[in-house]
Amino acid sequence: MKTEQITFKGHSGEPLAARLDLPEGPHLATALFAHCFTCSKDIPAARRIAARLAQAGIAVMRFDFTGLGHSAGEFENTHFTSNVADLHLAAKALAERDMAPSLLIGHSLGGAAVLAAAGDIESVKAVATIGAPSDPAHVAHNFKSEIESIERNGQAKVSLGGRPFTIKRGFLDDIRANKLEPRLAKLKRALLVLHAPGDDIVGIDNASKIWLAAKHPKSFVTLDTADHLLTRASDAEYAAEVIASWAGRYLDLKTPAAPIGAPEGVTRVSEADPTGFLQDVNAGPKHHTLADEPLSYGGTDQGLTPYQFLAAGLGACTSMTIRMYARKKGWPLSHVSVDVTHDKVHASDCETCLMQEGRIDHLHRAIRLEGDLDDAQRARLLEIADKCPVHKTLESGAHVTTVLAA
Repeated sequence: MKTEQITFKGHSGEPLAARLDLPEGPHLATALFAHCFTCSKDIPAARRIAARLAQAGIAVMRFDFTGLGHSAGEFENTHFTSNVADLHLAAKALAERDMAPSLLIGHSLGGAAVLAAAGDIESVKAVATIGAPSDPAHVAHNFKSEIESIERNGQAKVSLGGRPFTIKRGFLDDIRANKLEPRLAKLKRALLVLHAPGDDIVGIDNASKIWLAAKHPKSFVTLDTADHLLTRASDAEYAAEVIASWAGRYLDLKTPAAPIGAPEGVTRVSEADPTGFLQDVNAGPKHHTLADEPLSYGGTDQGLTPYQFLAAGLGACTSMTIRMYARKKGWPLSHVSVDVTHDKVHASDCETCLMQEGRIDHLHRAIRLEGDLDDAQRARLLEIADKCPVHKTLESGAHVTTVLAA
């Protein structure tokens, strides 16, 4: 994933810091990410979600709201309305780069902000929220012990996430005045609501209120045991996977033309976790899976191993080839399944490997054919299994060339 550091002017005229995460392959769409209250663009969940979407061909801009992270300005002079204004200006900055956002993603209060902003950003087709409150005023529970002091004195110092912030009366007035329900009723954008039932910062009832207030198309997906900030890498990965898959239904992700000589396009494998072995595997913008190693080998066991992918390719190709032949012949084949196991054997143990020495790879196929087939038909389909293109590639061998990409 390539990342550009950019700046644009926020609502107060101060420069706001942003990261633009770009796909390594074709750029198919653009998303704009709004972080949680007093967080920053660089929290782990935001980085992971942006990386996953970039692998799917969706560029992601995540920025620090005024007065937070690396952005200039004074946080104490901001409020919910200013956050929405910053989002509009971020979308404008992307549009000026010919990258107008079609997807908005908001985490916590950032989720409420994207819901408020989406209806006024013409390019947006879909909105996803993560742990979002149904009412911006909900955020006040983070400093409820100081609310009386803020109202009496005009402002107060509060501790949020172990850091000191000044909250002014104007902030309270603003979050109380902003209501999402009327905007949700007029959203006219596809909506995805992600929320964890055990979220102890923003309760699950907020997700219910958002979902009920919005019109279709809308979807709700539980984040199970995740915490509010998606601090576990597996929870952030799951949220990213759901958003990427869901967005493909509503964004115009046109698959680019395949390179000459590669009719099935490029399969891209990118490291997802440099501390382990987890890999993002993408074949175009719509197909994604994970590769990993078992726990016993230092992996996290979140995906197939490389050899399991090899076995899956042989099994899938075998089943497809048999089905194609049976369909052409009009034979009563009701179901096919293929079990593939992989092992290393001595060449002397392999009847067809007389020209080789030492240990070789041995793939064993067990094919099940269901249906009212006679013995001759079953025998013929077993012969056809050997016509599978992947089988032929494995038996004949393949030449691999390797270059260092720019």
